[in-house]
Amino acid sequence: MAKPGNPAAGRGKKKGATKGSGGKNRRSLEGRGPTPKAEDRAWHPAGKRKAAAERYAAAGGKGRPSGSGTTASRRGAPKKDEDTENVTGRNSVLEALRAKIPATALYIAQRVEMDDRVKEMLAIATHREIPVLEVTRPELDRMAGFDGVHQGVALKVPPYEYAHPQDLLEKIVDSGQTPLLVALDGITDPRNLGAIIRSTAAFGGQGILVPQRRSAGVNSAAWKTSAGAAARVPVALAANLTTTLKEFKKQGVFVLGLDGGGDVALPDLQLADRPVVIVVGSEGKGLSRLVTETCDQIVSIPISAAAESLNAGIAASVALYQVATLRTAKKTA
Repeated sequence: MAKPGNPAAGRGKKKGATKGSGGKNRRSLEGRGPTPKAEDRAWHPAGKRKAAAERYAAAGGKGRPSGSGTTASRRGAPKKDEDTENVTGRNSVLEALRAKIPATALYIAQRVEMDDRVKEMLAIATHREIPVLEVTRPELDRMAGFDGVHQGVALKVPPYEYAHPQDLLEKIVDSGQTPLLVALDGITDPRNLGAIIRSTAAFGGQGILVPQRRSAGVNSAAWKTSAGAAARVPVALAANLTTTLKEFKKQGVFVLGLDGGGDVALPDLQLADRPVVIVVGSEGKGLSRLVTETCDQIVSIPISAAAESLNAGIAASVALYQVATLRTAKKTA
């Protein structure tokens, strides 16, 4: 027991803050401001995601930033693999397998109806040692996307490999063919691209040109609409469409633009048997000014007054058919 009068009497051994030190501690916190948000702390996972997203944006938005994460993915939503593409639909999948595109997996729905196409898919996949995975239809629905139709099959393939415009033209010329190409000017719907790829294959065209910016690309929707023709008809990526068309003109290719107000009607076209590239503009805006100025001729498709215009895919099909018909007539004349 402590002696009476001892200043330490009744005090425990627990150490605490010195009486009156609160003001000092408050002053030490002055000037630091509010606690930073999680995304503003470099060491915090949210901060790391933000930094990755900034690097991603600075790189031009190519690929997917590592560790970027999204609210949807953290909640368990299916993640899209940016390094692969899902080809869906029986014709598209079968054509892709026939073309020996380096697929990484073939997905078959449980209790799928086994027709000749599915049997051939399985045979090719087995021969090429491509893994065959049986999945539920809801899983295939997710792989096909919101408006995709998979018909019980899907094929995982690497991103589409675009050709170089000049390499494409040289290959056509070296093969002894008369170039017949289609260029897209402002076509942003991949289903239109897929339809044009299919028509190009049907009427003897050898390839498609798409600009690098503001244009549809060869994705799962284009694959599906092309009904597998994307495996046979090359698509070339032009850094600048106008510049590419001018280079083609220097090499003897005639540039024909499709427009309702064209000065030449399609049935009267005199250049069909020459090397040509048919340029198709968007249904709303049509051909851009620079592309129009680059064209050798602006060609119109005669249509009834009941319709104001044609869908880009249909317009390309009509023009390709007419050119193919005129070329055939010229050969047999």
